[in-house]
Amino acid sequence: MDSIRITGGVPLHGTIAISGAKNAALPLMTCGLLTDERLTLSNVARLADIATMSQLLAQHGIEVTPNGRSLTLGGKITNTEAPYEIVRKMRASILVLGPLLARTREARVSLPGGCAIGTRPVDLHLKGLEAMGAQIELDGGYVNAKAPQGLKGATIVFPFVSVGATENLLMAAALADGQTVLKNAAREPEITDLATCLIAMGAKIEGLETDTLTIEGVKDLHGADHAILPDRIETGTYACAAAITGGDVFLENARAADLGAVLTSLAEAGVVITEAQNGFRVTRANGLHGVDVTTEPFPGFPTDMQAQFMALMTVAQGASLITENIFENRFMHVPELARMGAKINIQGSSAIVRGVKHLTGAPVMATDLRASFSLVLAALAAQGETTISRVYHLDRGYESVEQKLAGCGARVERVG
Repeated sequence: MDSIRITGGVPLHGTIAISGAKNAALPLMTCGLLTDERLTLSNVARLADIATMSQLLAQHGIEVTPNGRSLTLGGKITNTEAPYEIVRKMRASILVLGPLLARTREARVSLPGGCAIGTRPVDLHLKGLEAMGAQIELDGGYVNAKAPQGLKGATIVFPFVSVGATENLLMAAALADGQTVLKNAAREPEITDLATCLIAMGAKIEGLETDTLTIEGVKDLHGADHAILPDRIETGTYACAAAITGGDVFLENARAADLGAVLTSLAEAGVVITEAQNGFRVTRANGLHGVDVTTEPFPGFPTDMQAQFMALMTVAQGASLITENIFENRFMHVPELARMGAKINIQGSSAIVRGVKHLTGAPVMATDLRASFSLVLAALAAQGETTISRVYHLDRGYESVEQKLAGCGARVERVG
């Protein structure tokens, strides 16, 4: 099993090109189920999760053809079952449910897997589809769904914001009969990217970038070309890498507007962001300062940046309070950071981080996708050598990590 070895203490200097967003690409790929025509997606990152979704769509009958940074999807649906063997690898697999049900009026989808960061129930997906006329049963770890009369438009009020449920129901509503209104819908940039692609395919959607999406169902969708937006989580992660090492890094293709509260929190911590036409530069002013953050839906501080920001705070002056409001098991990186000398105390859903002068290299183990990069960040700043094991988590969501970091001077290598 692969590991990454990092010798820390080197400030990063150079340019890092930000890849296309994983969290946008996965739902966009499932749009290939909504039409028999060709859908071409560009700016696609080379990630394990993209390969898993390609495998899942292929067994539904959708041909996925890579061409450099693009994917072309097309074909007729020949199978409506999403099997456990594939779905267990990735939470986003549940996103085939809405499109399959909308197109074929039936679907059998395994309950999903993915990172072990909390329960992340799919009940909002299922209740929304039931409101649209679906008949749903849970049997043997599978969701069995049917809509003999097709899906019907409905008004659905989410009790709390759910990105996945918003995406699933948005795609289903695009082909439903009548008008669907999604209230308290997620506003993440990836939602807007999905809606933009659906509109290019012929969907009728209003309310982009707001918490109320109105969809007028159409009979058919057609093919389209769509460029995936840059990955805001990768952007924030490498901004933390520049800051924790005291470096000077230009993040090419980065979009500051998509970062929401992340850039505000970085600025409060002493990080300097200088915007340019095709990205922004990240430097550090006079040391790092402890900052309190609370994870919230967009435009609040994203849960997918919590572990990375915590790593940054381990070497900041003073204390910071980090509160996790989205997932209940998202502090699994804390014991690993503690092995490197971090001072972190967990109290319920909050972690109190007291900055230390320096971290020390140690053998550590990645526990989930974002936690894995928090350990990379800590290793970049630490004195001595750190070996991070179980980096297959990292490969699910970050493209060419060693190459991007080494290109800015980091001493990093992958070992078997």
